[in-house]
Amino acid sequence: MDAHDRGSTPRHDDPGTPSDPTPSPEASAASEPTEPPGSTPAPAPASPAPAGPAPARTAISTPLPASPDPDADPDPRAGVAALSLRHQIGVALALALVAIAVCVHIGMVFLHVAPVNTVTRQHGGAVDDWIYPEFEQNWKLFAPNPLQQNVAVQMRARIRGADGGSRTTGWYDLSAQDGRAIDGNPLPSHTQQNELRRSWDLFVATHDANNRPIGLRGSLSEAYLRRIAVLRVGREHALARGDVLVSVQVRSRTSNVPPPKWSDEKVSVQPVFRELSWWPVTADDTEGSVR
Repeated sequence: MDAHDRGSTPRHDDPGTPSDPTPSPEASAASEPTEPPGSTPAPAPASPAPAGPAPARTAISTPLPASPDPDADPDPRAGVAALSLRHQIGVALALALVAIAVCVHIGMVFLHVAPVNTVTRQHGGAVDDWIYPEFEQNWKLFAPNPLQQNVAVQMRARIRGADGGSRTTGWYDLSAQDGRAIDGNPLPSHTQQNELRRSWDLFVATHDANNRPIGLRGSLSEAYLRRIAVLRVGREHALARGDVLVSVQVRSRTSNVPPPKWSDEKVSVQPVFRELSWWPVTADDTEGSVR
């Protein structure tokens, strides 16, 4: 082995190139510039800060799905199925009763609006008892000849004063009062729209031309219309202190709607009155209205 061989460091043929790349201290001192005497030495350049260790990365752990509980119910029940057998039977019976009631109601309404048939001839009374008065159906809006009359219901009263004298009030136009209450009201009440009108329609349908009641509903319609009249007397403040309401009378004023100007149809515009007899007012009629 050659004596000049320095281990595994390769030998350079150029004599001016040192074989050891590390400079000697003398060479380093010679390469530094010499400051003149009396001068302030320049500050040495700041060496770059050594690079620190790279920040550690925080690992994001993904939670693993929970393992199924072997004791849990694999098919949990909800709704009616979660109830006990006794409650399930109760719910089923309630639903069955509701379904039967709905079917019966639909059938009754169908028989009421359907043309006369064998069922309505035999059981027409039962159908009417189910329908009237809450579920009455009519097709006047879609009739080929709709109503062309204005019907107004009016009433007056006989009052006995505190001094024993009797007086009769003038006619109060109850339909006009309801019309004024509805006009301009975006949400009129059901009583303002239908109470008086329906009571008069019921009276006309259950009485003959001589104002005699037909069946039990005729007497019921009389009592209903009479109590509405008594109630309206109280609203008009027709009774003074000590006065007693003795009887009321109701009439209708019917007039034809005049045809349009472009029509050649001629109709009478004279009103027709249907005046009922005086009805005595009982304690039941004044209960809760006029005392």
